Amino acid sequence: MLREMVDLLDYSLGYIRQSVADLSDEELVAQPAGVPNHAMWTLGHVTFSCQGIAGELGVEPWLPADWEATFGYGSTPSADLARYPTKAEMLAQLAGAANRLREALLAADESVLKQSVPDEALPTMGHILLQVVVAHTAYHAGQLTVWRRAIGKQAPAVFV
Repeated sequence: MLREMVDLLDYSLGYIRQSVADLSDEELVAQPAGVPNHAMWTLGHVTFSCQGIAGELGVEPWLPADWEATFGYGSTPSADLARYPTKAEMLAQLAGAANRLREALLAADESVLKQSVPDEALPTMGHILLQVVVAHTAYHAGQLTVWRRAIGKQAPAVFV
């Protein structure tokens, strides 16, 4: 199951990269009405989430300390481009986060999936990994499709 999680992570991240490939840094912080998260925030949030779930697998944090306030749960996207890394830097951070998470998942023993955790909704590490690695990443990939439409761009591909 860990290999399949990695494959789905790679699939969703590929779609995320396609979703921003044709956009400028300035376009990435466009915040149309009714769409809660712009693309730059989404890139940072997914990167930060990769760090968080990799930490559950024993990987030490690597992102700057201010990333939690900027991209963590409950943070608010800003249209101020100066608050964010450049698109190239952000994509490099995302790639590095994906590599670290991928390595941690592939190095883990499948028994990690059955480890109990103190969470009623997600009672095992398998549930948590599936939620964050697969569902959460795919959710934000889908959000980018809606966001692109709101800024007048077509989706880069069909995300199934």
